[in-house]
Amino acid sequence: MSANPIPPLHLYSVPSDPETAPKELPKRERPRTAWTADQLMAADFPEPKWAVPGILAEGVNLLAGPPKVGKSWLSLGLALSVASGGHAFDSLPVDGGPVLYLALEDTPRRLQTRMGKMLGGQPAPAGLTLVTECPPFPQGGSDAIANWLERNPDARMVVIDVFAKMRGPAPQGVSAYDADYVAVGYAKRIADHYGIAVVLVHHVRKAGSDDFLTEVSGTNGIAGAADATLVLKRARGQADGILHVTGRDVDEAEYALQFQAASGAWQMLDGPVTDHTIGDTRATILRYVRAHPGAKPKDMAGELPHVDIDTIRRTCSRMADAGQITKDPGGRYYPDTETRAQGAQGVSALSDCPTVTSDQHKDTGQSESTLSGLSGGENAKGVAK
Repeated sequence: MSANPIPPLHLYSVPSDPETAPKELPKRERPRTAWTADQLMAADFPEPKWAVPGILAEGVNLLAGPPKVGKSWLSLGLALSVASGGHAFDSLPVDGGPVLYLALEDTPRRLQTRMGKMLGGQPAPAGLTLVTECPPFPQGGSDAIANWLERNPDARMVVIDVFAKMRGPAPQGVSAYDADYVAVGYAKRIADHYGIAVVLVHHVRKAGSDDFLTEVSGTNGIAGAADATLVLKRARGQADGILHVTGRDVDEAEYALQFQAASGAWQMLDGPVTDHTIGDTRATILRYVRAHPGAKPKDMAGELPHVDIDTIRRTCSRMADAGQITKDPGGRYYPDTETRAQGAQGVSALSDCPTVTSDQHKDTGQSESTLSGLSGGENAKGVAK
């Protein structure tokens, strides 16, 4: 019977090799919290550290989504990318550093299977620590995470999947809002003290909303206490999901993502979200109108040989009603109101006739919308948790 060559590892473990064990835990000064106005304006503050540039900054990042949408695949993929210094979403280069991943709803076997699919034969990064059990924040979880961060001073990210397992019981005699705010506050103190990104995987409400922030499960205290909120939603059309992002240090944006079942990876799709959240017919019309502002339905027929002209006319009209394109009185379509306005500059005030040739719009710049709110495509395929 052979001995197990891998020693037991727990979140409270410390290095056993005296040569690699730190002789003394690093001391951290208490951050300054008060200035006079002139002192504050004269101070030099470093830029926020990014775990994933433009998406995950230091601080508490709430990653929410409906059940089985693929949050765990996404968060584990990000953990692997950051720990190995690879590319998040197969497109965004990230700086490598140790990552702590609390997979509190998974088993070691499931994590091994998922990572094997994601790595595709590549070596697993030693900088990723995976934990399947941890006490809630108030019952020692905060100390356990802090101890790991002390032993890994170059850590870049902590992922907690799921937040509900770590929040602990609500304090007695406080409102639901205050209880939610306090629960996120545990993660907030860790993130701010160590200058890292803490990702809390969470759920959304069953009822949908036009504002993705209001879909986060719980009171507004959860999103209010977080530094950034990311909501992964199922999409229509060619994309499998849309990642909505907003925060204090993060510009509000949304990204079209596609889930690769064979590799278990979420990939970021090129171009604006509108190109991937509508059906094939609408996407073709939108691309044509962007390339040929002022086009009429008959001009688009060559791009849609299997769609009759009446269907193209109806689709263009519906897209104009939905705000996806704009239409002028002459039945010409433009990708946005700005491009249409540029085309109207050459209209004579006396004759109401164009004073320039019809190819004036050929070189007009394209405008790419960042927020879609679109519909009209087929339902996307379901993605496993």
